[in-house]
Amino acid sequence: MAEILVFSEKDEIAFELLSKGRELKEGLGLGLAAALLGQEVEGRSGQYFSYGAEKVYLGESTLLADFYVEIYAQALQRMAEEGGAQILLLGSTKRGKELASRVAQKLGAGCITEAIDLRLEGGGLVADRYALGGNTVASQVIKTERKVIAVMPKTFEALPLEAGKGQTVRLELELPEPRVRVVERRAKEGEAVDIEEAETLVCIGRGLGAEEDLGMIWELAAALGAEVGCTKSPASDYGWLSEERIVGLSGKKCNPRLYLGIGISGQIQHTVGILGSKIIVAINKDPQAPIFKIADYGIVGDLYEVVPRLAERLTTP
Repeated sequence: MAEILVFSEKDEIAFELLSKGRELKEGLGLGLAAALLGQEVEGRSGQYFSYGAEKVYLGESTLLADFYVEIYAQALQRMAEEGGAQILLLGSTKRGKELASRVAQKLGAGCITEAIDLRLEGGGLVADRYALGGNTVASQVIKTERKVIAVMPKTFEALPLEAGKGQTVRLELELPEPRVRVVERRAKEGEAVDIEEAETLVCIGRGLGAEEDLGMIWELAAALGAEVGCTKSPASDYGWLSEERIVGLSGKKCNPRLYLGIGISGQIQHTVGILGSKIIVAINKDPQAPIFKIADYGIVGDLYEVVPRLAERLTTP
């Protein structure tokens, strides 16, 4: 039976894709399989079954201990051919985007990366992705028999089943030696912050006038129990915050329960990263700021007056 084959180097993203795959496979008449690559990966197969995988391919090799994209592409090609995979769903991470194009080339498949939605139309699979710098959404269809689609993390919710079981298939992979080798690893400089998991997120934009004004933002975030994020400029242009805190096309996609945007105009390059928020609150002195179009609640006012008063109200017994 032809299959949908799911892979990501991050288990949590693979679980999101499997959850969506359960919905798609019925309409497409396909099976649902997952790939596990690396060393001693068999112990993780039970989790994949619990998210709907009917079959898990195991590819174990010392050559898969490090992520060499060419080696991983060959391993996935073998797995796709073994199961007759018609659709490969990958996570559109930095590694996933490169891997998707390599696997597609090897399989003679069409490829879409950075997909933000998948749906069935007329019996076929349609992928949505941002286009024209994020100013519009393009709906795209791959016409080749095999299809490779890399989906942005957190596009779908990971929904485990109450119980799951399936078939484990161990493949003997004949893989070439990589043409490059990791000779040294160094810890990445910068903050170890994961704003994608934040329940409450306070974001700043270019409306904040100076780095020393960040103090009142941190105070408000502490009162809310929130993480601090930003648009691209405060991190990349001004260097006030680490690039790990950028939200939007250039950074992270976040789905907090509460998002508070301060001094943010609401350009699409940022708002694409917050559209999954449960509640959006905006503070901006411009009543015509685009962010108010997507906000559940808005405060038109000077952030230098509003933010201290909010922090005071939240911290006063």
